[in-house]
Amino acid sequence: MSTGKSWLLDTADVLLGRSDDLLPPRRLIFIGSGDFQKIGNEFAEHFKRLAGLEAHHRVLDVGCGIGRMAIPLTKYLSATGSYEGFDIVPQGIEWCTKQIAPRFPNFNFRLADIRNKEYNPDGVVTAETYRFPYDDGSFDLVFATSVFTHMLPREVKNYLSEIARVLRPGGRCLITWFLLNPESRELIKKGRSELEFRYSVEGCLSTNARIHEEAIAYEEDYALKLYVQQQLTLYHTVKYGSWCGRPDYLSFQDICIAQKSVNSLSTASP
Repeated sequence: MSTGKSWLLDTADVLLGRSDDLLPPRRLIFIGSGDFQKIGNEFAEHFKRLAGLEAHHRVLDVGCGIGRMAIPLTKYLSATGSYEGFDIVPQGIEWCTKQIAPRFPNFNFRLADIRNKEYNPDGVVTAETYRFPYDDGSFDLVFATSVFTHMLPREVKNYLSEIARVLRPGGRCLITWFLLNPESRELIKKGRSELEFRYSVEGCLSTNARIHEEAIAYEEDYALKLYVQQQLTLYHTVKYGSWCGRPDYLSFQDICIAQKSVNSLSTASP
């Protein structure tokens, strides 16, 4: 959506009484093209129904954006639960810190100055070396929605290692992907996919020859092996998405829910 159109819609929302202090103005939303509120509510249900989120749990939102997942969770997490989120885009963290954190003291947001060609080209650290600013075993649930779909293999390996590190034994993670398997490849070949993964880069495929992070797809077998390396076991079978044109799906992207081994004392290095 263009900036000019977003400003007009924001103005209309205010005049018609549709504005909400707990919803960011449309001009500030920089993530995806789908319905911001609807997607947030959808994933809040996935966290509860598929990943077993309970009101007292401690959760980490990897790539929290401008609060799409945080906002519905303000209505669910209790005062004994907590939410931590970090992102690389300053305007998202600024809005969340101003609008959400003062109302919900158990919700905290951090800026991570991580380099990304698509979202933060001048970042000072790389995603492949970034250490999450949280202690080992801090969280019951960690989720990363539309994050690995913009990351290269070395970055994904590090993030998954960090997710495993900060999960408590028995804790779970929910991560979205674009996964390549015989079904998705055949649908892509038939022209059914909404995304054209045409450019090979470091063993994965991108939709953009210049800015690889625009959208990235991974071989499903490769992605699942990464979980094994980090002592993470799939809690459900993969919940496949509609992105490639399949008629039977749960969400737009593919969803993997995994659990950290209860006996895990440490995680493998990336």
